[in-house]
Amino acid sequence: MYSSSIFEGNLYDFSDKEPQRAPIGVFDSGVGGLTVLRQIYRQLPNESIIYFGDTARLPYGIRSQAEILQFVREILSWMQQQKVKMVVMACNTSSALALEIVRQEFNLPILGVILPGAKAAVQQGKRIGVIATPATAKSNAYKQAILEIDPEVQVWQVGCPEFVPLIEQNRINDPYTTEVARSYLEPLLQQEIDTLVYGCTHYPHLAPVLRSLLPGYVKLVDPAVHVVSACSQDLELLGLTNTHPPLPTRFVVSGCPQQFAQSAVQWLGHTPLVEVVDLNNTVVSQLS
Repeated sequence: MYSSSIFEGNLYDFSDKEPQRAPIGVFDSGVGGLTVLRQIYRQLPNESIIYFGDTARLPYGIRSQAEILQFVREILSWMQQQKVKMVVMACNTSSALALEIVRQEFNLPILGVILPGAKAAVQQGKRIGVIATPATAKSNAYKQAILEIDPEVQVWQVGCPEFVPLIEQNRINDPYTTEVARSYLEPLLQQEIDTLVYGCTHYPHLAPVLRSLLPGYVKLVDPAVHVVSACSQDLELLGLTNTHPPLPTRFVVSGCPQQFAQSAVQWLGHTPLVEVVDLNNTVVSQLS
């Protein structure tokens, strides 16, 4: 049912007198960014979060750079209106195609997942496989970042167009998903990779499936863990670490709130209150 907003007024507006208490903005095309959110809960338990899922326009991984850039600009503009103190792009496609551009356009700390993930991958192995959305794979963002850190490693990338829709549809345990995963991993296994990078924040949700198909020696790298570690360092450097108890996480989507809530419950352990926002008109309604 719809409820009166618990977020009305200035509940989240600490930007003037106590900027450290302002929320962190986290966004993704859907539930994939919940892997980053869970890491924030673990590593930064005092931080308040606004989570935005652009579910009306997912998947991002088949979009052009121009489309992604437009979407990211709209989301960041909305995040600024919410007076967040920092934004984490919990989306590899956005990080690959838009991060460097929007960092020049917005007076706001913005973190992407690719560089932290690349750094972690290089520490793990020398034969690195990357599974990603087609757009991220095509951008070569991970390969370039990894080779800049260590030119001696070898990197192979595979675009996985079916993964995000299957995860958003709660089909992780579907036998079809296992067969799709097998087909995506096959060329990487032929290269005898020793490390596999989740090149999309949705993909850690597939960990049981992927692990069942991979040799035990292959290390899995989840960039979500490492981008939150970088977030923690940046907050400390900027003097923005919150030491007060956090406010309830806001969940906001551009599409169907019921579908997001149903998909999110298995990752959050509860059914979230989900707001719906029209980024063009910033009209908000809520579903509990």
